[in-house]
Amino acid sequence: MAEKPPPASAKSELRRELLAARRSLSPDARAAAAAALAVTALELPELAGAQTVAAYVSVGGEPGTRELLDALRAAGKRVLLPLLLPDNDLDWAAYGGPGSLSEAAHPGKMRLLEPSGPALGPDAVTGADAVLLPGLAVDGRGMRLGRGGGSYDRVLQRLERAGAHPALVVLLYDDEVVARVPEEPHDHPVQAVATPSGVRRFSS
Repeated sequence: MAEKPPPASAKSELRRELLAARRSLSPDARAAAAAALAVTALELPELAGAQTVAAYVSVGGEPGTRELLDALRAAGKRVLLPLLLPDNDLDWAAYGGPGSLSEAAHPGKMRLLEPSGPALGPDAVTGADAVLLPGLAVDGRGMRLGRGGGSYDRVLQRLERAGAHPALVVLLYDDEVVARVPEEPHDHPVQAVATPSGVRRFSS
């Protein structure tokens, strides 16, 4: 009987499959998913009741977040967006609308849209009521598969150290809610997932 692959290699294989599926989506399918996600995510009580939401600007084939960011802001919420630091950690700044984003170049990485307002410090995320996480998949236990860059692992560690317990919500396409995600000891479950077709909450 073949040995079970270690979590790291199983994660890498699953990431490759999911990224390939994202690349195959048409621009129209991506646009439709982004518009639907802006509606469904706000159905989550954790987001509807939040005053401050730490979010992110989608890149590449990720489920589009630009419309959701504006929907959150229109609902009167303070939205924090990340600024990538040289060591892959994240600082944060407030989102002031579409005109407040500027393109940032980071050596060896794709260009990102980042908020142009003053940096609030990496610990600003600890004051959020909800944190939206990028990812590639989530399973029925709420275990999330990230991109592997480690930035959000640091965010989650920072929240834990501060004793902060915001709602953790991952944004995905419908077919990225899977049966099982390979996990490692440092992985944290999320409370909910929002996809274009609806939301799902996980018991803690």
